[in-house]
Amino acid sequence: METHAILAEKSVSISALRNNPAQYFGDQPIAVLSHNKPTGYMVGAELFEEMMKLIGDREEARTFRSRFRPSGAELAKYCEDSAKALAEAKTEDLGEFTKW
Repeated sequence: METHAILAEKSVSISALRNNPAQYFGDQPIAVLSHNKPTGYMVGAELFEEMMKLIGDREEARTFRSRFRPSGAELAKYCEDSAKALAEAKTEDLGEFTKW
């Protein structure tokens, strides 16, 4: 039997959530369960804003100041372009390569 970690003190089934979703937005994360497995987490706006600020502060502390947030389609395009460039590259263009 497979077990799944639930990273919240409270949880709600997806069917109960459908009845009144607004009641679950608060200052604590809520695990959303489907067939007793976590499928996502809900947080209220204030907590989400605080989380984004903490992440931003951490990024700035590491001197990572970029606000690069590509969509899934953009990421797929970057991967496609990179794969094409790598396939077309000559050995002398690649330089020395080491595996991790």
